[in-house]
Amino acid sequence: MPYRKLGRTSSHRWAMLRNMVTSLVEHERIRTTTAKAKELRRVADRMVTWAKDGSLHARRQAAMVIRTKEHLKKLFDVLGPRYLTRAGGYTRVLKLQRFRPGDAAEMSLIEFVGRPGELRPARPPQTEIKLSSSGKAMGKEDVISSVPPRSSSASLS
Repeated sequence: MPYRKLGRTSSHRWAMLRNMVTSLVEHERIRTTTAKAKELRRVADRMVTWAKDGSLHARRQAAMVIRTKEHLKKLFDVLGPRYLTRAGGYTRVLKLQRFRPGDAAEMSLIEFVGRPGELRPARPPQTEIKLSSSGKAMGKEDVISSVPPRSSSASLS
Protein backbone atom coordinates (compact mmCIF):
# COMPACT_ATOMS: atom_id res chain seq x y z
CA MET A 1 0.00 0.00 0.00
CA PRO A 2 1.54 3.33 -0.95
CA TYR A 3 2.07 5.92 1.69
CA ARG A 4 1.62 9.69 1.72
CA LYS A 5 4.74 11.78 1.27
CA LEU A 6 3.21 14.79 3.04
CA GLY A 7 5.50 17.21 1.20
CA ARG A 8 8.57 16.16 3.20
CA THR A 9 11.76 14.21 2.72
CA SER A 10 11.74 10.68 4.08
CA SER A 11 13.86 11.55 7.13
CA HIS A 12 11.69 14.58 7.97
CA ARG A 13 8.51 12.54 7.48
CA TRP A 14 9.77 9.72 9.71
CA ALA A 15 10.91 12.15 12.43
CA MET A 16 7.51 13.85 12.33
CA LEU A 17 5.63 10.53 12.60
CA ARG A 18 7.85 9.44 15.51
CA ASN A 19 7.08 12.70 17.33
CA MET A 20 3.38 12.39 16.60
CA VAL A 21 3.08 8.77 17.76
CA THR A 22 4.93 9.68 20.97
CA SER A 23 2.47 12.53 21.54
CA LEU A 24 -0.44 10.21 20.78
CA VAL A 25 0.78 7.72 23.38
CA GLU A 26 1.20 10.54 25.89
CA HIS A 27 -2.15 12.31 25.40
CA GLU A 28 -4.16 9.49 23.74
CA ARG A 29 -5.79 12.10 21.46
CA ILE A 30 -4.16 14.70 19.22
CA ARG A 31 -5.35 17.19 16.59
CA THR A 32 -3.60 17.25 13.22
CA THR A 33 -4.33 17.39 9.51
CA THR A 34 -6.35 14.55 8.05
CA ALA A 35 -3.54 13.28 5.82
CA LYS A 36 -1.09 13.17 8.74
CA ALA A 37 -3.69 11.46 10.95
CA LYS A 38 -4.27 8.74 8.37
CA GLU A 39 -0.52 8.09 8.11
CA LEU A 40 -0.10 8.21 11.86
CA ARG A 41 -2.82 5.59 12.27
CA ARG A 42 -0.62 3.03 10.50
CA VAL A 43 2.35 3.69 12.80
CA ALA A 44 0.26 3.85 15.99
CA ASP A 45 -1.52 0.57 15.25
CA ARG A 46 1.84 -1.11 14.71
CA MET A 47 3.05 0.21 18.09
CA VAL A 48 0.00 -1.20 19.88
CA THR A 49 0.47 -4.55 18.12
CA TRP A 50 4.05 -4.68 19.41
CA ALA A 51 2.83 -3.67 22.88
CA LYS A 52 0.31 -6.54 22.82
CA ASP A 53 3.13 -8.96 22.00
CA GLY A 54 5.13 -7.71 24.98
CA SER A 55 8.33 -9.58 24.11
CA LEU A 56 11.78 -8.07 24.48
CA HIS A 57 12.13 -7.92 20.70
CA ALA A 58 8.82 -6.07 20.36
CA ARG A 59 9.87 -3.62 23.09
CA ARG A 60 13.13 -2.91 21.27
CA GLN A 61 11.30 -2.44 17.96
CA ALA A 62 8.93 0.06 19.59
CA ALA A 63 11.84 1.79 21.34
CA MET A 64 13.23 2.69 17.92
CA VAL A 65 10.06 4.70 17.26
CA ILE A 66 8.84 6.01 20.63
CA ARG A 67 11.01 8.93 21.78
CA THR A 68 10.98 8.58 25.59
CA LYS A 69 11.22 5.68 28.00
CA GLU A 70 8.20 6.78 30.07
CA HIS A 71 5.98 6.77 26.97
CA LEU A 72 7.37 3.38 25.97
CA LYS A 73 6.49 2.12 29.46
CA LYS A 74 2.96 3.52 29.14
CA LEU A 75 2.61 1.85 25.73
CA PHE A 76 3.53 -1.58 27.09
CA ASP A 77 1.95 -1.32 30.57
CA VAL A 78 -1.30 0.54 29.78
CA LEU A 79 -2.14 0.47 26.07
CA GLY A 80 -0.97 -3.07 25.26
CA PRO A 81 -3.11 -4.76 27.94
CA ARG A 82 -6.09 -2.49 27.09
CA TYR A 83 -6.26 -3.90 23.55
CA LEU A 84 -5.30 -7.52 24.24
CA THR A 85 -8.68 -8.85 23.07
CA ARG A 86 -9.04 -6.46 20.12
CA ALA A 87 -7.80 -7.79 16.76
CA GLY A 88 -6.98 -4.39 15.24
CA GLY A 89 -8.31 -0.91 14.72
CA TYR A 90 -6.86 0.64 17.86
CA THR A 91 -7.16 4.23 16.63
CA ARG A 92 -9.95 6.36 15.23
CA VAL A 93 -9.70 9.39 12.94
CA LEU A 94 -12.53 11.91 13.36
CA LYS A 95 -12.71 14.72 10.81
CA LEU A 96 -13.32 18.14 12.32
CA GLN A 97 -15.83 20.53 10.84
CA ARG A 98 -13.52 23.54 10.99
CA PHE A 99 -10.50 23.95 8.74
CA ARG A 100 -7.14 25.37 9.82
CA PRO A 101 -7.33 29.19 9.60
CA GLY A 102 -3.97 29.83 7.88
CA ASP A 103 -4.21 27.51 4.90
CA ALA A 104 -7.68 25.93 5.16
CA ALA A 105 -6.21 22.46 5.66
CA GLU A 106 -8.70 19.78 6.65
CA MET A 107 -8.20 18.96 10.34
CA SER A 108 -8.89 15.74 12.25
CA LEU A 109 -8.63 14.26 15.70
CA ILE A 110 -6.88 10.93 16.08
CA GLU A 111 -7.50 9.05 19.30
CA PHE A 112 -7.22 5.60 20.77
CA VAL A 113 -10.45 3.61 20.77
CA GLY A 114 -11.90 2.60 24.12
CA ARG A 115 -10.09 5.24 26.17
CA PRO A 116 -11.75 7.07 29.07
CA GLY A 117 -13.37 10.30 27.87
CA GLU A 118 -13.45 9.35 24.20
CA LEU A 119 -15.61 11.37 21.82
CA ARG A 120 -17.57 8.43 20.41
CA PRO A 121 -17.99 5.09 22.21
CA ALA A 122 -16.18 2.21 20.57
CA ARG A 123 -18.08 -0.45 18.70
CA PRO A 124 -17.40 -3.92 20.02
CA PRO A 125 -14.65 -5.64 18.06
CA GLN A 126 -15.93 -7.83 15.24
CA THR A 127 -13.49 -10.61 16.08
CA GLU A 128 -12.28 -11.23 19.59
CA ILE A 129 -8.91 -12.80 20.26
CA LYS A 130 -9.04 -15.71 22.67
CA LEU A 131 -6.50 -15.61 25.49
CA SER A 132 -4.69 -18.62 26.88
CA SER A 133 -4.42 -19.22 30.62
CA SER A 134 -1.05 -17.39 30.63
CA GLY A 135 -2.69 -14.21 29.27
CA LYS A 136 -1.06 -14.43 25.84
CA ALA A 137 -3.09 -14.45 22.65
CA MET A 138 -3.61 -17.96 21.34
CA GLY A 139 -2.47 -18.81 17.83
CA LYS A 140 -4.81 -20.10 15.14
CA GLU A 141 -3.93 -23.71 15.92
CA ASP A 142 -4.67 -23.19 19.64
CA VAL A 143 -8.07 -21.64 18.92
CA ILE A 144 -8.98 -24.48 16.54
CA SER A 145 -7.92 -27.14 19.04
CA SER A 146 -9.95 -25.47 21.83
CA VAL A 147 -13.20 -25.66 19.82
CA PRO A 148 -15.15 -28.83 20.68
CA PRO A 149 -15.90 -31.13 17.73
CA ARG A 150 -19.41 -31.17 16.27
CA SER A 151 -21.68 -33.95 17.28
CA SER A 152 -22.38 -36.47 14.53
CA SER A 153 -26.11 -36.54 15.33
CA ALA A 154 -26.69 -33.13 13.72
CA SER A 155 -28.37 -33.49 10.36
CA LEU A 156 -27.27 -31.47 7.37
CA SER A 157 -30.73 -31.11 5.79
